[in-house]
Amino acid sequence: MPVIVVANPKGGVGKTTLATNLAGYFASQGHGVLLGDIDRQQSSRAWLAIRPEQARPIATWEVKEDYVAKPPKGTSHVVLDTPAGLHGWRLNDALKLADKVLVPLQPSIFDILATQDFLRRLASERAVREGEIDVGIVGMRVDARTRSAEQLQRFIEGLKLPVLGYLRDTQNYVQLAAHGLTLWDIAPSRVQRDLEQWQPILQWLASAKGNEQDAQRG
Repeated sequence: MPVIVVANPKGGVGKTTLATNLAGYFASQGHGVLLGDIDRQQSSRAWLAIRPEQARPIATWEVKEDYVAKPPKGTSHVVLDTPAGLHGWRLNDALKLADKVLVPLQPSIFDILATQDFLRRLASERAVREGEIDVGIVGMRVDARTRSAEQLQRFIEGLKLPVLGYLRDTQNYVQLAAHGLTLWDIAPSRVQRDLEQWQPILQWLASAKGNEQDAQRG
């Protein structure tokens, strides 16, 4: 049962957008998926509350901001949305559960500076160094052809953490989220460009332990 933790101590970088769409992808593949939220704002949980009944089911992982328990048995995939300012015991608890950590990061110098200590902390974790936890970075609201993307890539190279891909700045995410939906809940032709941008991220996720079936489906 892969557990994917979406984390960045910087607020407003797109953690919930990444977490909800990731959960939507797993649901679209027929998996039993849980979406947990230890952010005080409970944005992911609020999104689940407006998700239409006819949409593919995504269950709530009953976690609290001051305690992260193991996910219940019988679940095939788990996504955990985390709060801004994630550090200390909360970060340690999240890492104990994680198979993979996705770090959404916008390419502005301010976001990079605010996140660099967190990325260095992740890169230095024994579980990360020994390959027990994989860490990948997703450029958010950015065109891969811009100087901003190059700046992000240069910064990350020193940490030896992969930049998995770049998700563009589009109203598709905003409009779908307002209805409790994801890219995988509507006709692919409407969001084809966005689905293409997700492919390298999904391929990386499919390499998780025990996730070989996703590689064949994705």
